[in-house]
Amino acid sequence: MDIKNGKTVKGVRFQDIRDVGDPVELGKYYSRAGADELVYLDITASHERRKTFQELVRNIAENLDIPFTVGGGIGDLRDAERLLDSGADKISINSAAVRSPDLIDDMAKYFGNQFVTLAIDAREMDGQWTVHINGGRIDTGRDLFAWAKEGQERGCGEILFTSMNHDGAKDGYALDPLDQLAEILTVPIIASGGAGKVEHFTELFRDTQVDAALAASVFHYKEIEIAEMKRHLKQQGIEVRI
Repeated sequence: MDIKNGKTVKGVRFQDIRDVGDPVELGKYYSRAGADELVYLDITASHERRKTFQELVRNIAENLDIPFTVGGGIGDLRDAERLLDSGADKISINSAAVRSPDLIDDMAKYFGNQFVTLAIDAREMDGQWTVHINGGRIDTGRDLFAWAKEGQERGCGEILFTSMNHDGAKDGYALDPLDQLAEILTVPIIASGGAGKVEHFTELFRDTQVDAALAASVFHYKEIEIAEMKRHLKQQGIEVRI
């Protein structure tokens, strides 16, 4: 769930952001609906140089019974510690890690690899995938695959890759780069961006070696029910927790 000003929002390719509801109430709903984990990302925290709201994280923790990850505006160990102390199960770093890669090493050593998710937003142009930061506003020119490999070597416990080309478009996940990432990485990979129908989840797990699928729009707008999607995956022989 993307968070802006304390509200859950959703856009298309990181543009045209719309309010879709209260993050705590949505979290409770998705927990009951069968989600395995939730990810809360404050999408403007880095851009506006704000910190992710501790109070919101604490409120979420008090109302959820499934694991959740929090990211946005985490620039040092103290930021991460405050969020973990507020009840988050894992923290996600993105822009700050690109600017100061040693942050990954420090967090992995201090908290443990399993608590550190490296989120990567990347866009494909002219056949090259480049990493973007500050909510997709800045193209760093850094190669997606080289950065993911470096993040793993520095100690992150998992990679959350969002294809900006596919985000909110509902035409399927970015299968090719996801498959390439799976070939070069050993840490779990979470795919994000592009889910539009149940079959897209099947394609993802059938045609790539990713470990998890993240989706937002199709769930926010009740286009797919989580239980329905899981039953479909199980019928296709894909291992899933029901």
